[in-house]
Amino acid sequence: MIRVHVVHGVGLFRSALVALLRTEKMFDVSAASGRTALRGPYGVPPHVYVADIDSLDSSEYRERAGATRDDLGYEPALLVLAAVRRPGSLRKAFDAGALGYVNKDGEPGLLMDAIHNVARGERFIDESLAFDFLQAGKIPLTPRELSVLSMAAEGAPIEDIARSLHLSQGTIRNYLAAAIRKTGGRNRMDAVRISQGAGWL
Repeated sequence: MIRVHVVHGVGLFRSALVALLRTEKMFDVSAASGRTALRGPYGVPPHVYVADIDSLDSSEYRERAGATRDDLGYEPALLVLAAVRRPGSLRKAFDAGALGYVNKDGEPGLLMDAIHNVARGERFIDESLAFDFLQAGKIPLTPRELSVLSMAAEGAPIEDIARSLHLSQGTIRNYLAAAIRKTGGRNRMDAVRISQGAGWL
């Protein structure tokens, strides 16, 4: 029996995924919503987490359980559901330690196969995401530029960003200018739009 824990922020999609996966007799399926749901209701972690890429918190997944491979006899695997043309999101999932990647628009059977593969500790990459993987290593912004741009995306003024990051306002302006230049945006909000579209933010 493979214990599978589904993480998705949208209730209807989460329920549909659970219903689909429960048609596979070898799966014991549970689910929860949002970014704080990577621990299942089990005494031990599931074998496979199936997480929508937009519900994934990379740092939380890495800290998801105090148990280790030595404690469990296995390493819980992360399989993400991703959209095409969002290489930045794939990079975040890779950095979180994802072992499997399935296109959200793919066939249900592919998801079933992917769960079996990652439960055995094998990597699984949907062929339709291959080109995005080639682009995933090309995030042009530094972590600091991403941080500043993320705060700007939430509407924070330069003085608030500077205060929050303990930097001068001039330094924040320089980071924003660099982000605009590197993304090819016309202005700050265009850089935000481009970065969000690529999945970097």
